[in-house]
Amino acid sequence: MKKRISLYLIIGLYIVSLFGFALPAHAEKQFAYESIMPENQQGDVQYFNLRMNPGQKQTVQIMLTNRAEEEQTITIGLNGAKTNSNGVLEYGPSSIKNDASLKYDFKDIVKGPTEVTLGPKETAPLNLDITMPEVSYDGKIVGGIYMKSKPSKKEEEEKKKATGVINEYAFVVGMVLQETDTAITPELKLNSVSAGLSNYRNSIFANFSNISADFVSGMTVEMEVTKKGSEAVLYDTKRADMRMAPNSLIDFPLEMNGDQMEPGDYKAHILVTSGDKKWTWDKEFKITKEDADKYNAQDVTLIQERGINWKLIAMIASGVFIAFLAIFFTVRAMNNKKKTKKKGSKSGAKKKRKKSS
Repeated sequence: MKKRISLYLIIGLYIVSLFGFALPAHAEKQFAYESIMPENQQGDVQYFNLRMNPGQKQTVQIMLTNRAEEEQTITIGLNGAKTNSNGVLEYGPSSIKNDASLKYDFKDIVKGPTEVTLGPKETAPLNLDITMPEVSYDGKIVGGIYMKSKPSKKEEEEKKKATGVINEYAFVVGMVLQETDTAITPELKLNSVSAGLSNYRNSIFANFSNISADFVSGMTVEMEVTKKGSEAVLYDTKRADMRMAPNSLIDFPLEMNGDQMEPGDYKAHILVTSGDKKWTWDKEFKITKEDADKYNAQDVTLIQERGINWKLIAMIASGVFIAFLAIFFTVRAMNNKKKTKKKGSKSGAKKKRKKSS
């Protein structure tokens, strides 16, 4: 099996390992925040970790301060915690879908304004209203409060004209809501195994869910892929120190090392461990010709390897050469014809001069 060094490009606004993470700022439009911890805050942590009761309603505050000399608007986003393909928790905007096991979405429990406008150097509260489910709930409801400076019309226009990297300024503050101290047993469930692209490279994805209402930490994932009916390992990977949010799913990728994807029947063996817990799955899956062709056409490694299309260049060069020859012989024939006519004219003139003499 060919071995190649893969370049992973992780492009985004932020990477959140737990809670409360600030991004690089526009110097001229900075703002600051301070979480006002209520009496039911648990532990000395920087995120909201609240002990709640069934049906409880509570308003918590984050104080926002505009450090700029001009008015600015802060956009607010409330997001349930997700798990990305690297086993890192995300609390900001995400395209990752909710898991089917999610009973209470953070966005349905916590409400707040979508924007807060602050005058120059002004400080004002962001009020977040929490309404817990009426029925007692064992486990954690987890999400994040995403705060980002909204660009003015002028800044939007400049952004469109700009090239290269554009820094944006945002904060994410986490929130954990919990009603009981009941221990939650971690439980993972395999959903599917399928072909796809990871960072524009051919990969096999194991999609599995944390269907328990608590975090799964210190997670190690091992994955092997073989042809159906064969024990020979085609591709394998192992990753440690991963984490999953409560009631979330992950698309775990196994990259194919730059190899071309081949249609056929395969089998994946997946082992996940967390502490003394272990989950093992064997799953057969199929790669169709349509999928193989589609992903091979988009794999950047294969595109680079294909490089210059010499066949196409040879065809173009041949066409140009033939056209050149055609033009050359046409011009040559025309010149020869002109010379013949010129010689004929000269010989006629000589005959006339002889007759006159």
